[in-house]
Amino acid sequence: LQWSSPVEAMERFKSQEIWIAPPQFYELCRLWNFSSLSQLHEFSSQRALEGCERWMPVILNASDGYIQLLPGDELYPENPDYTGEKKMFMLTDKKIEDLMKEGSVFHRIVIKNINNLAVHVNVQAKYKHLNPLVINSDCSDCN
Repeated sequence: LQWSSPVEAMERFKSQEIWIAPPQFYELCRLWNFSSLSQLHEFSSQRALEGCERWMPVILNASDGYIQLLPGDELYPENPDYTGEKKMFMLTDKKIEDLMKEGSVFHRIVIKNINNLAVHVNVQAKYKHLNPLVINSDCSDCN
């Protein structure tokens, strides 16, 4: 185990030293909102009183990768499967780039391969949460 700052973790992910699963990648992008542990602690202490929301990502398989749709995204189903019993998967012949061009309301993690993730969020977070910074793991300079 090794402690890493969000910047260091992203650099290690980009260089393929480590792998970060999409949910943790999303949260890592949220952590980029804070420049210090004390800022994060202050935010989390205040925000904890607001409540939380249960999420279940819904997978949209595209022709060249897939998208994890999250609540608020225009493609997110009205009645998602919160238990995982239905195995909700959506399928399209479209490419990710086309889906992104056609859309306007995003809350999603775009996954082109296991080492190329991007978070796209332009909806307001609930319960005074902060949205993740929009980061693409394939960027040349994530600072």
